[in-house]
Order: sequence, then structure tokens, then C-alpha cells
Amino acid sequence: MLRQATRLLARPAIASSSSFAARARPFSTDLPAAPAEDSAFIDAWKKIIPNIDPPATPLTFMQPRPPTPSSIPSKLTVNFVLPYASQLSAKEVDMVIIPATTGQMGVLPGHVATIAELKPGVMSVHEGNDVTKYFVSSGFAVIHANSFADIIAIEAVPIDRIDPSLVQKGLADFTQKLSSASTDLEKAEAQIGVDVHSALNSALTG
Repeated sequence: MLRQATRLLARPAIASSSSFAARARPFSTDLPAAPAEDSAFIDAWKKIIPNIDPPATPLTFMQPRPPTPSSIPSKLTVNFVLPYASQLSAKEVDMVIIPATTGQMGVLPGHVATIAELKPGVMSVHEGNDVTKYFVSSGFAVIHANSFADIIAIEAVPIDRIDPSLVQKGLADFTQKLSSASTDLEKAEAQIGVDVHSALNSALTG
């Protein structure tokens, strides 16, 4: 029965491009301030299986962002997370500078909505006269129109916790591996190591 319900529920969504466009959800930066639910899915479910409560959809667990303010806020709200930890959570700062693949990118309150891929480099968080620097390996930054920034990195460490001697050793090791690599895989792995350790070295010396 559940299989039949799933098949029936899927029919309206592919009936026509116009109906799909009418049900298209807004971008995350345009989500309403009040919580929303997938009412179309719930209504369709109740018609097919009225005696079973509808399952939770991803929209059920989404916390809508505040609406885009009419004036530019004085602070940028930053969430900086790793797969295993949260470095900053709803932290209000003056500016962040991120190492985007297109170059260093400064983000201030009121920045245009942007998605940027991160490359190995230094991310700095500016709060008044205090500047906190992190080395990030890679990831993405999602800048929202309402002066929120979500920064997701694979690895990150404060600059002052990096051992310069280990960086130099790692750079020498991977440079040697790159020169002696015989397969494309070995060359790619060695090149990644060289790139990361070169960026670490630049972060420490710059």
C-alpha cells in the first residue's frame, strides 16, 4: 500500500512543468520568518492514506532564517562548522575574509548572496580590533542576503596552533613524493600535499 501511495503522490509533481514551477520552493535566503510545512505533500498524503500520519519531510526540520532586513545590519552573523565540531555559532562579527578559489574574499554585512568554494588558505575573523585566523583546507562558504554567512570547512585549525617545523618537513616530503611519483594517482596525491603545505607555509610566513 505504501508503494502505491508513493507512486500516486509522485504523479502531480511530474504532470506538467507549470505545476512544478508553481510548487517551487524559495531559496534559503528568501524563506519566510514563520515556520512553514509542506502542505501540498500533507494534503496529498491524507487523501491517499487518511488513517496514517504523514511522515516528516526535510522542510519539517528546517529552521527558517530571519527575513532580509530593510537596512544593512551593523554586524555579520557567522556560522563556522567542521564535520566534527562547531567553531563559531551565530557569532556576530564585523567581517570575515575567506580563501576562495577566485582569491581572498572579504565579506561584510549586506554582502550579496554568494556561494564560494574554499581553497587551502587563511580565513580571518574580524571583531573590533581582534582578528582570529584559521587555516582551512577546503570547503564552501554560503553568504546569504540577510547578512548571515555559513562557512563549512573539511579541516580547520587556528594559525597559532600550527608547528612550523612540521610544515617544512611535510612540504619537503610531499615535494620528494611528487618528483618520484610514477602514476597519475601518486602524482595527484603528492600535488595535493604540496599545495596544502605550501599554503600552510605561506600562512605562517605571511
